[in-house]
Amino acid sequence: MSEDSKKLSSLERVELAARDLGLDIAIKRMEQSTRTAEEAANAAGCVVGQIVKSLVFVNAETHGLTLLLVSGAHNADTGYILATYGLRLKRADIDRVRDETGFAIGGVGPIGHRVKLPVFIDESLLGYDQVWCAAGRPDSIFACDPKILAEKIGANVIRVRPS
Repeated sequence: MSEDSKKLSSLERVELAARDLGLDIAIKRMEQSTRTAEEAANAAGCVVGQIVKSLVFVNAETHGLTLLLVSGAHNADTGYILATYGLRLKRADIDRVRDETGFAIGGVGPIGHRVKLPVFIDESLLGYDQVWCAAGRPDSIFACDPKILAEKIGANVIRVRPS
């Protein structure tokens, strides 16, 4: 992301990133909070599984941030992810998340980060025709096709928990 784009608001960064990626999205600012998966599902009028939780972790080997896009119906099982994919993850400090991504917890989107992050996507999200993602604020969301999103951002598809 350019120095100029780092000065944009979080919503503007998401819009710019979508445009740069060729994603056709419409950000919706809601009257109610969309901070949690349940709140976002209520606001969007969808099932909680269609909500994309953007979870930021620290990769214990590289010490860099890593983004997991997880269905609102799931929790990321870091033990399972380590055993299955060799990816050792630990939760990132909220200040570091804000400083490096430009988003506060509850508004972290899958796109528009201040820095490039490796991205992994929960395979269960790909079973939906449409999912809803945070758009940079805890009251803003956008819908997209999860397969197109994964392709455009170069996300690695993984299972985030045992079956």
